[in-house]
Amino acid sequence: MSPLILPAAPGALDSDTQVFVLVGFLALVIPILFVCVLSGPERDRINDFYTAGRRLKPLRGALVLSGVYLPAAVVLGTTGSVAVFGYDGLFVALCTVLSLGVLLLLARPLREHAGYTLGDTFALRAPGPGARIAAAVVTLSVCVPVLVVQLSGAGVTTTALLGVTGPGPEKTAIVMIGALVVCATVFGGMRGAVVIQLMKTLVLLGAALTVAAVLLHRFHWSADALIDAAGQGSGRPAGYLRPGLRFAASNDLEGTLDFIGLVITVVLGVACLPHVAMQLGTASDGATARRTVRHTIGIVGAFCIAVALMGFAGAALVGAPAILTADPGANSTLLLLTGELAGGSSTHTNGALLVVLVSCAVFLTTLAAVASITLAAAGAIAHDLYTQALRRGRTTEGREVAAARLASAGVGILSILLAVWVQGWNVLFLTTLSLAVAASCLLPALVYSLFWSGYTRSGLLWTLYGGLGCTGGLQVSSPVFSGTPSALFPEWHLDWFPLETVVLLSIPAGFLFGWLGSVVGRQDGKGGQGGSGRPRTRREPQVTEHDRSA
Repeated sequence: MSPLILPAAPGALDSDTQVFVLVGFLALVIPILFVCVLSGPERDRINDFYTAGRRLKPLRGALVLSGVYLPAAVVLGTTGSVAVFGYDGLFVALCTVLSLGVLLLLARPLREHAGYTLGDTFALRAPGPGARIAAAVVTLSVCVPVLVVQLSGAGVTTTALLGVTGPGPEKTAIVMIGALVVCATVFGGMRGAVVIQLMKTLVLLGAALTVAAVLLHRFHWSADALIDAAGQGSGRPAGYLRPGLRFAASNDLEGTLDFIGLVITVVLGVACLPHVAMQLGTASDGATARRTVRHTIGIVGAFCIAVALMGFAGAALVGAPAILTADPGANSTLLLLTGELAGGSSTHTNGALLVVLVSCAVFLTTLAAVASITLAAAGAIAHDLYTQALRRGRTTEGREVAAARLASAGVGILSILLAVWVQGWNVLFLTTLSLAVAASCLLPALVYSLFWSGYTRSGLLWTLYGGLGCTGGLQVSSPVFSGTPSALFPEWHLDWFPLETVVLLSIPAGFLFGWLGSVVGRQDGKGGQGGSGRPRTRREPQVTEHDRSA
C-alpha cells in the first residue's frame, strides 16, 4: 500500500502522531470490550445467552440491528465500490436499504415463530433431528466463510493502523483480534453482542458524519462540485455515473446478468443471514420487531448517504487509480481518504483525532460483526446439534449454555486458523458465496415454512441441502474461483459457468427443490409435518429438564 496516503502506513504519519493515534484507539476500544464482557448474563439461562431476555425496545433494537446490517463489507467495501465504480457502487449501497424492506416483510412472522435459532423456526414445520441438522449445516456454511473474510480483513486494517505491514504482523493481528472476539462472545453472549453492536453503531455514525462534514467543507458544501471532482478522479468521467463499470471486463450480456445477480444477492441474502434472524429474536414480540426494522431503515439509509459521499470524496481526493494501486479490492478507500483529510505526514491534532475516530469505527465494526456471527454459529452447534439433535432436548439450561460457550470458542478458533491460513489470498468472493447460500437455502425455507401450508419435512431438507449443493457447485464453477487472474485459484480451469454471481439459477433451484420435495414427500407418505395449516406460533422454546438450582 502506498506509504504516502495510507493513514497508518510508515511515512504517512510521523511517529508522535502514530503514538497519539494508538493511545486514543486503545483508550476507546478497551473499555468497550470490558463493558461487553461485564454485560454477560448473570445466570446460565439460555434465554439470556441467545436473546438477551427478549427485552430490547424498538429504538435500541434498531441501533443494534443497524450495527448487524453494517459490517465491514458495507463500511469499507461499499465505500470503495462507490469510489471506483460510481453508479454501480451507489446501487450496491441502495441494495443494503432495500434488503431491510425484505426483512420488514419477514419480521413479524419470523419473530412470532422464532426460537433461539433458525432450526427452531424450521422445527415448527418439520420436527425431528433431520431438519435441525440441515439447518445447522447451512448456518455454518453461511457463517464460517464470512468470519474468515472478516478476520482476514481485520488483520490488514489493524496492521495499517499500527504502521506495520507484512504477512507476519497481519497473522498476529488476526490471532489477537480473534481472541478478543472469542472472549467477548464466550462471556458476554447476546447481551455482550448487543452492547458492542450498540457502541459500534454510535461510533460508526459519529465517524461517518464527521468525515462527511469535513469533506463537504473541503468542497464548499457543494455536492455537485464533489461529484464532478469524483468523475474526474475516477479516470473514467464519461462512464462514472452510468451503469456497467463494475463488470466492464465482461461482455454486455454477462455484465448485465452479473450486476442483476449481485443486486439480488445483496437484497435477498442479507435479510436471511442467521445472525440477522437471531437479532430479531431480541424483540419482545412481532409488532416490536417490525417497528425495530422500520427504525433501522432510517438509520442505515442515513449511513448509506454518508457512504456515497465518502466514496465520491475517495475518487475526488485520492483518485480511483491510486486506490486500486494501493488495494486492488478498494477496501482501503476509507482509510486512504481519512489520511488525505487528516493532512498526511503533516497531520495536526484535529487530523489525528479524525484518524483515531475512523480507526476505532472500523475496528469496532469488525469486532461487532465477528461477535454476532460467532454467536449465531455457536447457537446452531449448541442448540440445534447438541441439545436437540443429539440429546433430544434432555439437558439442563446450564449445560446448554456451557455447550454454547464451548461452541463459540470452537468456531472462533476454527475461523482464526482458516483466516491465518488463507491470509494473502483473494477470499472476498466468500462473502458473496455466503449471501448466495442464505438467499438460495434460507430464503426459500423461511418463505415456505411461514407461508405455505403444504410444505413438508422432505421439502425442507430438499430446499436446504439442494440449495446448498447447487450454490456451492455453481460458485466453484464460476470465474471467481478459477481460470481468471483475480480468481482464488487462477491456475485452475473449472470455470465452465460464465457468471460471477450464481443466484439467478440457485434461488429458483432452491424454491423448486422445496416444492418438488414436498410433492414427492406427500406421495411417499414421508413428508412429516405439512399440509396442516400455518406452523404453530412459538411462545418460548424450552429444554425438557430445567436447571432448577439456578
